[in-house]
Amino acid sequence: MLIAATTMKTMKTMKIMDKKAPIILALDTSDLDTAISWIEATQECVSIYKLGLQFFLTFGATGVERIKSATDSEIFLDLKLHDIPNTVAGAARAVKELSPRFLTVHASGGAVMVRAAVKELPDVAVTAITVLTSLVDSDLQEIGFASKTLDTAVALAKLAVTAGARAIVCSPLEISAIRGAIGNTIEIITPGVRPSDSKINDDQVRTMTPERAISLGANYVVIGRPITDGWSISAGEMRNRAQKIAESILN
Repeated sequence: MLIAATTMKTMKTMKIMDKKAPIILALDTSDLDTAISWIEATQECVSIYKLGLQFFLTFGATGVERIKSATDSEIFLDLKLHDIPNTVAGAARAVKELSPRFLTVHASGGAVMVRAAVKELPDVAVTAITVLTSLVDSDLQEIGFASKTLDTAVALAKLAVTAGARAIVCSPLEISAIRGAIGNTIEIITPGVRPSDSKINDDQVRTMTPERAISLGANYVVIGRPITDGWSISAGEMRNRAQKIAESILN
């Protein structure tokens, strides 16, 4: 019976891994070969790879093209554009040929700015950042926002969607309220997710487990260090971590 139970568990895991989980893996590294090795270790269960400012400022468009050639997964280009509309429009045009699945802008840049990016990238899901997961109510008050984190995030999400954004980034703590405000056709992406056994200490303070975030209405969860863990682990361990998180979401 023990052998049968083990076989059933293995078969269930194989079935789960037949499809990729809604995980966006953050390739937060300034070493291109390291980034590619992370892809090779995890692409059986990771849907999308996130390339942020550190990566883009180090390698530029050439680095993005190399990452795209290394994987059959899609790219989340996390540049968090925030400037006057004309400048954001120009930046959007500059990355158009890279054809990312998602490109991030700050919703706090205003509707005209978001609309400028949308106009330049009709085939890309312009993705609006609401409130960074490193910020709490007291931070927003210090910056000068009149409302608390939840109300601010919902207002920014509604503004961005009205301006044409096709995806929203928010803390997992705001998923339910934002989903209720923007409906089901807009994708919600949430960073600030941590497996229940994670020991990562970082600057993200509004967090939740991946499976809980998906159950509340997120389409994708962004995960980095709980899988890659500062570059020091083996490819096999990285693969195991990614698969364990994938199974927790897909079960």
